[in-house]
Amino acid sequence: MKKEKVTVLMGGMSAERDVSLDSGKACAKALVEIGFDVTTLDAKDDFIEKLIKNKPDKVFNALHGRFGEDGSIQGLLEHLKIPYTHSGILSSAIAMDKLTSKRIFKDAKISSPEYEVIKSLEDFKSSKIGYPCVVKPNNEGSSVGVYVFNEPKKSDEDTIVTLLKKYNFLILEKYIPGREIQVAVMGSKALGGIEIVPTRSFYDYEAKYSANAKTQHIIPVKINEGDYKKILDIALQAHNILGCRGVTRSDFRYNESDKVNKIYILEVNTQPGMTSLSLVPEIANYYGISFNELVKWIINDASINRWSKQRDIFFSLY
Repeated sequence: MKKEKVTVLMGGMSAERDVSLDSGKACAKALVEIGFDVTTLDAKDDFIEKLIKNKPDKVFNALHGRFGEDGSIQGLLEHLKIPYTHSGILSSAIAMDKLTSKRIFKDAKISSPEYEVIKSLEDFKSSKIGYPCVVKPNNEGSSVGVYVFNEPKKSDEDTIVTLLKKYNFLILEKYIPGREIQVAVMGSKALGGIEIVPTRSFYDYEAKYSANAKTQHIIPVKINEGDYKKILDIALQAHNILGCRGVTRSDFRYNESDKVNKIYILEVNTQPGMTSLSLVPEIANYYGISFNELVKWIINDASINRWSKQRDIFFSLY
């Protein structure tokens, strides 16, 4: 019987290139062990020509960051009519766009941190968000370009000026104290959550991808059972309201001492990491799904026209 041909797209040119290469290598190894005919392809330079030449039956999208999870590669694969993994064009673009996601969460009555759009240093100086606060680019992943300002410092203004040279605008959020909980959603089910306890000031790029950062991963999550179920329900709701497909990871802050609201969603990641330190494989493994089984489920879920579900949901809201 002829083996199904799978091309693993990885690397690329985003700020998350190194993480994507690690994810891609791990997924390619699993796909070979499962029994697929696998090629890996670094998504840069003339990769489109090479992809067409490969003639894969399916593409496993292991790209992270811009181009890989913002709807761009999804649009290319839809055009080429090559079935691919994870979310489609529109849901990928919206989930990557933090401002648009927040507006959709608000319409769906899902709590996310209070925020302002910062287009200039003057906007930052006149902000009513206050301290502590979080500043982040609108469309990066893996905490790239994210800073936590605990108290007013001149260096805060310098950071804003530097970031605005690179990005058209920034999101300034109210800092939510409490615990960091992340939830894996697989298809139509919230698999479970994991608590992250970084030794650094917050769960930044280094804390996510360096073993030297010694970030603690706590599973099962030890919080009130009712609150935990609510977090899982919100993760699935967010996955669905954005029209996501395949596997996603939703990031939350949980503040059990907040009398008004304990649970805030930060964002939905449509291309969660698949490295040795990544959370979705760890959550899946805890609930009895091995890494290879997870990868097999993801590739078997590959298809085209993955944007249609999100389009229908989006237009039902507005």
